[in-house]
Amino acid sequence: MAEAPDWLRVRGIGRERFGGYVADYLTGLGFVVSRNEVPEPAATLVEGQLNRMNPAVPSGLRAVRFRIAPTSGGAAIYWEAPSQIPAGELPSADRFARELETHLGRAVSTESHGTAKVARSPVARLPWDSGTHAR
Repeated sequence: MAEAPDWLRVRGIGRERFGGYVADYLTGLGFVVSRNEVPEPAATLVEGQLNRMNPAVPSGLRAVRFRIAPTSGGAAIYWEAPSQIPAGELPSADRFARELETHLGRAVSTESHGTAKVARSPVARLPWDSGTHAR
């Protein structure tokens, strides 16, 4: 399991499908995405590199990495990189994170007909938040 606190949790679908939703969203924004399965501890790594300019993506988030680990009844996503964002880009980075969270919640709920849910982890923290809870 990753050392940092998890950011979001999903109940009702597995990590592979959840990783697919993350990859689809990033691809739609212009990222080139790679997904890799890690056997020990079991996890799905989703990495994205912005390939097409997009004003909604601040320059500090042009390369992102997430780890999705299985949990009892679902999965947890850890935002691994980037770990720091320039101060002037913090509002844009926070907006990007909120939009990703909203998209994942809607996509999972729609596909599962409301039976699977995405929720913020009780210890949710984005890497650049310096120990404060995610907005």
